[in-house]
Amino acid sequence: MKTLLLLILCIPSLLLQGQNSPTDKSITASEITQAIIKKTGVTPFTTYTNDIFKAGDPDTPVTGVITCMFAPMDVLQQAVDKNCNLIIVHEPIYFNGADETTYLENDPVFLEKKKFIEDHNLIIWRFHDYIHTMKPDGILTGMVRKLGWENYQDKDTVNFFVVPEMTLKGLLKNMKKVFPENAFYVMGNPKMKISKVWLSPGADNYMFHCKFVQVADVVIAGESPQWESYEYMRDALLQGRNKATIFLGHVPSEESGMEYCADWMKTFVKDMPIYYVKCGPAFWSY
Repeated sequence: MKTLLLLILCIPSLLLQGQNSPTDKSITASEITQAIIKKTGVTPFTTYTNDIFKAGDPDTPVTGVITCMFAPMDVLQQAVDKNCNLIIVHEPIYFNGADETTYLENDPVFLEKKKFIEDHNLIIWRFHDYIHTMKPDGILTGMVRKLGWENYQDKDTVNFFVVPEMTLKGLLKNMKKVFPENAFYVMGNPKMKISKVWLSPGADNYMFHCKFVQVADVVIAGESPQWESYEYMRDALLQGRNKATIFLGHVPSEESGMEYCADWMKTFVKDMPIYYVKCGPAFWSY
């Protein structure tokens, strides 16, 4: 009897430490996120991290989980429709990196979104730093899976790939099959031969893009201010350098990582509805 009592008392702490799969229907958002952090294998950040609760009460029992890249209004509505009150988002919810809202306090778009979140008791947790610090990077893992490039990945430098030789135009045709709704910003000779590829999802700054293009034929990136990496590549090409860059846009370059996140979570968060919801880019191309 004494042993049984001790075991019962230990269950919450085991869940919190991620040493046991969270299966209790009444598990809270805080307990789920602590289990996620434990499962990443990353030492918990003790100073600043982006991975904090952005909305809602972390001690609320979770009815279901949504993973997504961004959380625009339609994704929030899908969470409500699916009876999922915990949204795990990769990027900010209020239009800037730190989710600073002081300048939005009288803004009708911000106020309506905030009201929707509060009215439906949604809990939002940002999962950015930990998933990128996983070995390998969880967002990159999702992207590699989407492209089907697992067999081309360098085992030591996981962003580097050696693919079967093709032209830049051939690579773009292959990528169009993977991202049929996507428009690409391309710099480089479409007839150039490529085999060495560097994947740079998200918003790495131009200093990284400049470095990556030195070791690869083509850099496939998320986004960059056009007065930075684009102008560097313009000069590189005008100098006759046989290099290329492909900009997918921020969302297409990382969103598959949050699809991977949902599948990964299902391996240790049991008896809990978990869905990936695609948000896609915020714009369309004409």
